[in-house]
Amino acid sequence: MVKITIYHHLPYPLRVAAASAKGYYLRWWRYGPETERLAEEALERESWTSPQWKNWQEERLARLLHRARHNVPYHRAYWDERERHGERGAWQYLENWPILRKEAVRARPRAFLAEDCHPRWMFHLHTSGTTGTPLSLWIRRRPLQYWYALFEARCRRWYGVSRRDRWAIIGGQLVADVRRQEPPFWVWNAGLNQLYLSAYHLAPATVHHYVQAIAHYGVRYLWGYSSSLHALADLAEAQGLELPALQVVISNAEPLYDFQRQKIAEACRCPVRATYGMAEMVAGASECQAGVLHLWPEAGIVEVLSDDADVPAPPGEVGRLICTGLINPDMPLIRYEVGDRGALSWEDALCSCGRRLPALTCVEGRLDAVVITRDGRRIGRLDPIFKADLPLHAAQIIQESLELLRVRVVPAPGYTPRTAGEIAERLRQRVGDDMEIVVEEVEHIPRGPNGKFRMVISKVAETQQCVGQPS
Repeated sequence: MVKITIYHHLPYPLRVAAASAKGYYLRWWRYGPETERLAEEALERESWTSPQWKNWQEERLARLLHRARHNVPYHRAYWDERERHGERGAWQYLENWPILRKEAVRARPRAFLAEDCHPRWMFHLHTSGTTGTPLSLWIRRRPLQYWYALFEARCRRWYGVSRRDRWAIIGGQLVADVRRQEPPFWVWNAGLNQLYLSAYHLAPATVHHYVQAIAHYGVRYLWGYSSSLHALADLAEAQGLELPALQVVISNAEPLYDFQRQKIAEACRCPVRATYGMAEMVAGASECQAGVLHLWPEAGIVEVLSDDADVPAPPGEVGRLICTGLINPDMPLIRYEVGDRGALSWEDALCSCGRRLPALTCVEGRLDAVVITRDGRRIGRLDPIFKADLPLHAAQIIQESLELLRVRVVPAPGYTPRTAGEIAERLRQRVGDDMEIVVEEVEHIPRGPNGKFRMVISKVAETQQCVGQPS
């Protein structure tokens, strides 16, 4: 049953007041007198060479490891036990720290908080990620403002906008009752200059209301899940609606596929840029005008480890992303497995955009967003199957077993049985002939509990991830 809160019973002006009050509260935590200076300094560091970044990171890492070893209960207990077995001093080297899984943080979040910190005076973040399982995080105001200064520099100024511009986000917050049939399917948040559009109400019957709202509120740029942005663009095009021309569209929280980028760019008549990050703030990245996804070295140290063992993957190869956050020393997450796969490039060369920042050469999303074959291959990057030339509104691949792949498709005009055959053949070219491929037509593909959309769901990979995980 849908949970209805007092907020959902309020008339729209009072919902705006409630959302704006929360927005002003968040603005106080996120921004302060030093925000502009911190953003400028972040932009100035973009010309640093890799040796400069290495020295900068090592200095902060040494302080972080020392604090974690001596002041954080979870880490201290681990190293006390190691030292009882004669491993003194090993904690000073990052490579000696164990891989930290999300399950450990979910189970005992306060054990990761430094003893001289009190949660009552810190900002508390709740995040469920794609699993739906809650994760609690705490951070002080100063490091939180540092993170948002990086965000301001590299997620807004790169694209010619600022936090003072009006913007819209399509996200998973329940800003309107999911059973609501009439607009508004959004709420205006004056504290953040933000029009929050519900990801749950976007449909052929409602899309014209979304287009009107974006125009009415004078939105300059759009932000959101790539699947929701694509749905907005696709539905608007199908109904002959013209979205206002925007400065930029920025995707987050989900991979941005080429066919989505193309459709969104055409509909909004502006560039579409991808970003990468997570609530834990252990890594961040944003796409420059040259199409390179540049990492934020200030956020953390990123390692790429093999899928099969806790050893470095060969340079340039895709592996598990392991991150050590440098921003939040009060809840240090060290060698934290974020749950995504990717490849890293840190060549000390000038990007054509004029920056020397390291880059993620690819991000494949969740570890279980792969298809696993009978011979043990892990097949990622399946999005080229759904190129823009296919008449589809949406699609999803579900691996039921090692023998069966199910493809759900929401057909667009022009879809025929031949289209289904083409999808199956494109998929077979990547996974081989050992699997049965079933293409099913559906009217709608549901989102997860947080409003995100998963293009690939592998029940085989999910089962393998659960086996052998530490408690």
